[in-house]
Amino acid sequence: MSKRLRWILLSSIIFYGAASQASELFILQSPAFADNGLLDKKFAGNAKDNPNCTGENHSPALIWSNPPEETKSFALIVHDPEGAKGLGVTHLVAYNIAPSATGFPANALRDGKMFTGGKNSPGSDRWHGPCPPPGSGAHHYAFTLIATSQAPDLPPGLTREALLEKLKGKALAATGLIGRFGQ
Repeated sequence: MSKRLRWILLSSIIFYGAASQASELFILQSPAFADNGLLDKKFAGNAKDNPNCTGENHSPALIWSNPPEETKSFALIVHDPEGAKGLGVTHLVAYNIAPSATGFPANALRDGKMFTGGKNSPGSDRWHGPCPPPGSGAHHYAFTLIATSQAPDLPPGLTREALLEKLKGKALAATGLIGRFGQ
């Protein structure tokens, strides 16, 4: 066999192996926005007591694939690190998500469906859409999905910090997606 033919064969095997591994990555996506893409205004919050909440408080659909086989539950956190002038704002703390779940339909996070709600920064147990102040630029909303070995039996009302503490040593893998929104 010629050197060139061996090189082509070896390169094909390496490429195929890398491509098959890449297709098995744990990934989170949304049909509503691309990673690092802009969120529609309808996803912004609509709290009557906050003039920065100019949206409809819809929650985006999310889909995920290829979690670790030993996953017993998922947790989802949506956090804005630029919020509160850099102190951060947590928009969603959701956990006890069934290991058979592959996503959330539109507005399920707003409606409290398919998860146990923790306590977000505004004090709610559901999706609270973005409400950045005008002139603060486009904030980054990090959607972080964590596959865990934790049985889906955590109590409701955990804050982001308390949930992360409970998941120490039980996180199997994580994937993320960024949505941006500004006014």
